[in-house]
Amino acid sequence: MMGPGGNARVYLARGVTDMRKGIDGLTALVQTAPRQKPASGSVFVFRGRRGNRIKLLFWDGQGFCLYYKVLEKGRFPWPSVADGTARLTAAQLAMLWEGIDWRRPSWMSAPTRVA
Repeated sequence: MMGPGGNARVYLARGVTDMRKGIDGLTALVQTAPRQKPASGSVFVFRGRRGNRIKLLFWDGQGFCLYYKVLEKGRFPWPSVADGTARLTAAQLAMLWEGIDWRRPSWMSAPTRVA
């Protein structure tokens, strides 16, 4: 599978991010706002103004990877962050990527099978 490992540290950027930024612009944000090293192997998550877009930036050992997701409906859950960044676990990141609020997940019944 492509993507960050399960033991990677996950940081959420505070506030909203200009989604026009690419790898270079986001690495510059990582170096200034949370004062982290972009090539540390950590995952950095950024959310757009409307809340329906997120980008994940991480270093895979050979180069930077940038994942981008846009929800058709709804918004990604986002905590209020006072000090610049918030930390998530790998499980919380997986839930965030699916648009599930990890703070109060609501599990739905399994979909019915159509023959």
